[in-house]
Amino acid sequence: AGRGISLEPLAPLGAGVRGLDLRVKPQEEVLEALQVEMAKRGFLVFKEQGVLSGDEQVQASEYWGGRRMHSTHGVHPRAPNRHIFRLSNDREQGILGVGPQWHNDGSFERGVFSHVGYHIVRVPEKGGATLFAHQGAAFDALPAEMQQRWSRYVSVNSNSGVLHPLVHTHPISGRRSVYLHLGMTGAVMEMEEVPGSDKKKLRLLEEDEMHVLFHQYNDLLNAGLPEGSPHKTAPARQALPAGVAPFASAYEYESGDMVFIDNLAIGHRAAPDAHQPVSVQGLRILHRSTVSAQVDLDPPPPLPPVLNVYAANPFGKGVWIGGGLGYRWDHSIRMQN
Repeated sequence: AGRGISLEPLAPLGAGVRGLDLRVKPQEEVLEALQVEMAKRGFLVFKEQGVLSGDEQVQASEYWGGRRMHSTHGVHPRAPNRHIFRLSNDREQGILGVGPQWHNDGSFERGVFSHVGYHIVRVPEKGGATLFAHQGAAFDALPAEMQQRWSRYVSVNSNSGVLHPLVHTHPISGRRSVYLHLGMTGAVMEMEEVPGSDKKKLRLLEEDEMHVLFHQYNDLLNAGLPEGSPHKTAPARQALPAGVAPFASAYEYESGDMVFIDNLAIGHRAAPDAHQPVSVQGLRILHRSTVSAQVDLDPPPPLPPVLNVYAANPFGKGVWIGGGLGYRWDHSIRMQN
């Protein structure tokens, strides 16, 4: 707190920020302090911003991370500019049905977006939350054996062939954090030690291993939700271990909210009610903006940063899928990027 700015912690993650108008660029030391808080808490909600114009949201987005926009999305006819990804539950107002499963934005890029902004332009009468999960706390919640095993895994994006480690060290907080896109991964490799050598043995996970891994990841992030949350998709499997505090939440937007997340600190997904039709939920309009990376999220050597995921399986066996949603780990659920 200071300079008339107050920080109000949200439980179990995130914080609200009051006393700061994003239309006026704060001093550099204020931005640096807020960016550290974002890395620590996962996201900040800048309250009472009114309705930002597209240009004002772009300006505010460029306060963080790589300090410039990295816009790769489709542009809806009603979007105020090409940098705004306009999402809605009404096709005439925005793009429908995006992001129902846990993911991080920009996973198809070598330099994953550093920060992402979500500005609620129209709050639906019956709610439409975004779920956030702290990926550093999620790593801490894993048993030691799973921490070690997941640290040997590297995912391959099903659209770009970009490789990302399943466990990485956050560039600001230094916290070990998990990372996997549940709707755009075509393969997962394991890097195994070769006894008596500096070399690594590489292999692709098989179908049964992929099925287990993706369900474990989904269960882990859902387990971070508070007990009794309606967003736990399989409560019997998604209970927090004893002594572990919740590390995920369903954030319900309020009018004037401008949310910025650290995109390497937290994963997110849309709550199912965010995609309910207007007749059920009320009209929801959300403007998303994405900021360029500060660092590339590359795999450890000797792996290259990119492979041709559309080429033949280079290992001969294991799951290797190029294009679209990649590996379908649960055919009973809706997936859309």
